[in-house]
Amino acid sequence: MNITVIIPTYNREATVEQALQSVLDQTASPQEIIVVDDASTDNTAEILEKYSTEINIITNNSNQGVSFSRNAGIQVANGEWIAFLDSDDIWDPHKLEKQKEYHEAHPGELISQCDEIWIRNGVRVNPMDKHTKQSGWIFEACVPLCMVSPSAVIIHQSVFEKVGLFDVNLPACEDYDLWLRIAPHFEIGLLNEKLMTRYGGHEDQLSRKYWGMDRFRITSMEKHIDSNMDPKWKKTLLKELEFKCGVVAAGAKKRDNLETAALYLEKQRTIQEILNPEE
Repeated sequence: MNITVIIPTYNREATVEQALQSVLDQTASPQEIIVVDDASTDNTAEILEKYSTEINIITNNSNQGVSFSRNAGIQVANGEWIAFLDSDDIWDPHKLEKQKEYHEAHPGELISQCDEIWIRNGVRVNPMDKHTKQSGWIFEACVPLCMVSPSAVIIHQSVFEKVGLFDVNLPACEDYDLWLRIAPHFEIGLLNEKLMTRYGGHEDQLSRKYWGMDRFRITSMEKHIDSNMDPKWKKTLLKELEFKCGVVAAGAKKRDNLETAALYLEKQRTIQEILNPEE
């Protein structure tokens, strides 16, 4: 298996070197490592330059967002398989080795992820039951929340040829959007070992930057309203879409954003009509 590792980064001078070193320390080395610097204004570029003989550095001319950066890496990648690592996360030294072994044992699977450790504000926390990773045809599990972690995943290039790349128009939940497009078409494998550590709680996380993250999930779900998928999956999608529209409408109303509240209430009514056409 030829694997390209893609690390998008923006102003992560405090963490990018640790992330990169966790890739360089892999017991099974990737074919190439691509780091996409999204026009950082701190010392990220200087840190990456120290590794210029070991990695391929792409520097965006302006800050374009994580989707643009990941896509830039995918588009020049030489590896048949793509592995992502966010620049604030790290891998266990055996991650790629064990994922290679997993796919050699499951040759029909074109995407998989490993389990992970969560560190929030410097403290290890246990994910809630709803975050328990699943395997197989997991579309319905992917509808309420993001069930696949970018830093845990490995994907065959043909998957992107089928469903497309990350949506650059989404400022957040871009990973949720991609998994929702992948899950109807591909089984998602699971290597049930904690081979990645995911860090959270820092100030630059997108969940802190934007209110109402469900707005972006709604946009993702709306792409599937007219799709031809299993009726059971479609019903799950529509019910969750109807629910999230109500949540966002209530949140907007609480912020006195009545125009946005009205927009999402109208979306909610439209979905209710699809779910209950005879009423």
